[in-house]
Amino acid sequence: MDKIVILGGGESGVGSAILAHTKGFEVFLSDNGAIQDKYKAELKQHNIPYEENGHTEDIILSATEIIKSPGIPNTVPLVQKAIDKGIPVLSEMEFAKRYTSAKMICITGSNGKTTTASLIYHILKSAGLNVGLGGNIGKSFARQVAEEDYDYYVLELSSFQLENMYSFKADIAILLNITPDHMDRYDYNMQRYVDAKMRITQNQTEEDAFIFWEEDPVVTKEMDKLLSKGKQYTFAEYKAGNAVAYEQDNKIIINTPESVFTMEQDLLALEGTHNLYNSLASGIAAKLLDITDENLRKSLSDFQGVEHRLEKVARVRGIQFINDSKATNVNSCWYALQSMRTKVVLILGGTDKGNDYSEIEQLVKDKVRALVFLGVDNSKLHKFFDGKVSTIEDTSSMKDAVEKAYALAKEGDTVLLSPCCASFDLFKNYEDRGDQFKNYVRKL
Repeated sequence: MDKIVILGGGESGVGSAILAHTKGFEVFLSDNGAIQDKYKAELKQHNIPYEENGHTEDIILSATEIIKSPGIPNTVPLVQKAIDKGIPVLSEMEFAKRYTSAKMICITGSNGKTTTASLIYHILKSAGLNVGLGGNIGKSFARQVAEEDYDYYVLELSSFQLENMYSFKADIAILLNITPDHMDRYDYNMQRYVDAKMRITQNQTEEDAFIFWEEDPVVTKEMDKLLSKGKQYTFAEYKAGNAVAYEQDNKIIINTPESVFTMEQDLLALEGTHNLYNSLASGIAAKLLDITDENLRKSLSDFQGVEHRLEKVARVRGIQFINDSKATNVNSCWYALQSMRTKVVLILGGTDKGNDYSEIEQLVKDKVRALVFLGVDNSKLHKFFDGKVSTIEDTSSMKDAVEKAYALAKEGDTVLLSPCCASFDLFKNYEDRGDQFKNYVRKL
């Protein structure tokens, strides 16, 4: 019997283990750290053997195939040994796709992918399609393939997941943008990160579609070595090049082979230029899937947005607090600052992933009243921002950061948590960071 070893005991790993088990494989799951109790209970319920707080090399290297969680780089010595031994190392997506013939709508990009994936899912579900949402969001794709029977999947794909996808094919591939992120993972080599992102187009045929931003300087440069044979559809802020979706005279226009869709831009639920792109990309995908104009218009106007992404928390004594904890890179923070219409007290900091803060320098000078640094080590932030903003405060807890930001803000200002950094120095993850922010804001 073929033996599947799963590396990583989070949502992705446990979902993969459940799917492999239901397909009759011998399964073993191994995590270098502790596994959450809820996942241990599930593994026991399915009689899947596992280990935590370390890997038993002999067992792992006896696998027929290894499915690894996206957070584990291919450069880890144990993974390298498996590769050297000729054991295929796959992502959860690659494995799960074998067991479903559902249509795949796949979204990647340095920024906006969670919002766009959630919006497309909302559009398709509202229109009555039998659809699942997975990948880098919600329940694992593999778990859903094991337990559900969907006709469509909307999958948010990170560069880490794309790295170990080989025969997987997206029926509709959406690439929102590429800006520097996770440079620590890619040895500070931007091209390696770009190559991982572009894998979303691999294996596409003439029957498939590739949707991307018409004016993305990185993507347009990659087009000459594009892997996709899919039909190309592009979006832009205004009509440009070959763009089929854009804004014109305060209306959004989406031209697809079967129809021309128009809608008042003011009716879009999501505000800001970056969200215009997310709405246009989602609209193209919806029209390619024959969603009616009426259904699309309704979904684009009643979508609730994504938690921890430009989420309005509360207004306290005329000061608006916004939780953008999901902004774990500089370009995300740029989008957040760009959409602000008031003076801002900005909370920045965390685990730096090789950030270049010059991208937000001008916006900070133009819009930011004060900076509040929140991290174990703020030295890189000080080195860049000292002297550029008159007021800078250091904090090492969310409670302190919220209280200091509140004290520095004036009536009519916005306090924005948009950290540019990963959260692991002080928090479990970006959700924990955002939840703490909301909690302390509500206590003001």
